[in-house]
Amino acid sequence: MTETATRPSASRLVTFDTIVRDVVVETADTVTLVLEAVEGPGSYPPWQAGQYVSIDPHQFPSLRSFIAYLEDAKGRKEAPRAYSMSSAPHEPWLGITIKEELYERGQTKYPPLISGFLVHQVRAGDHITVRGFAGAYVLPDDVETRTAHVMHLCAGSGSVPDLSMVKSSLLHHARLRHTFVYSNKTWQDVIFRDALTALQREHPDRLRVIHALTRETGPLPEGIDIRRGRIDRELLRGVLETEPGSLVFSCGPAISVWERRASVAAGTTPSPRFLETMLDLLQSLDVPKAQVTVESYG
Repeated sequence: MTETATRPSASRLVTFDTIVRDVVVETADTVTLVLEAVEGPGSYPPWQAGQYVSIDPHQFPSLRSFIAYLEDAKGRKEAPRAYSMSSAPHEPWLGITIKEELYERGQTKYPPLISGFLVHQVRAGDHITVRGFAGAYVLPDDVETRTAHVMHLCAGSGSVPDLSMVKSSLLHHARLRHTFVYSNKTWQDVIFRDALTALQREHPDRLRVIHALTRETGPLPEGIDIRRGRIDRELLRGVLETEPGSLVFSCGPAISVWERRASVAAGTTPSPRFLETMLDLLQSLDVPKAQVTVESYG
């Protein structure tokens, strides 16, 4: 069966305080918060590329009234929000990348609580308490005995854990190659544009990056593999035919719980989103489910 990232037991998680060293603007609605543990790297447990930390919104005084309103409306306490690491474990600082979520009528029942605050209000020097590390969306320990190639299928901020994986793997897995297939609306929406380009140039024999832009109408930069349109069957087939036996990691928007409930109430079927579409394409190409690992959001 397809492996889906799951949460480890709470006993393995550690809460620790961090200070924001820098706020890196990735796109107009996305930032990377560069965090330093107040008590030093040894104050948190070892972690794996692809994992995430959780941030409890109750720690931020400016959100108190909004939190109280949402808790009254929902009839439950607001839970922590999970954000994947874009840094790799060997790097000196912790990096979490956050894309602002927006309220969309018919798509989201309540306004998103914390992402806009983290993107637009957090500054260097601020303190943030995080809890981590969690998540099973990681390369298997025996990855080099299972395959010589990993294909990453990502959309939007779904690139965050996969970038962490690629950076770590390029250091630790000398025989492993990666193809990073990345969907966005326009070139300006691409998170980690420069980082991905630099990694590919540094490791031309081990990393290939393919961009698919669904709404780009302007000129495209030269020297970068960019396709106009969506990730389709032909693109995936071209990669998989040259790399048989690939493991596939896919992260991106999926049908949300709210969308499923709304569809049930209306007697309709929710439209597939990125992740469902990728799984259908992989199935049509006869990729074994045991070779596919997914991480969804939505």
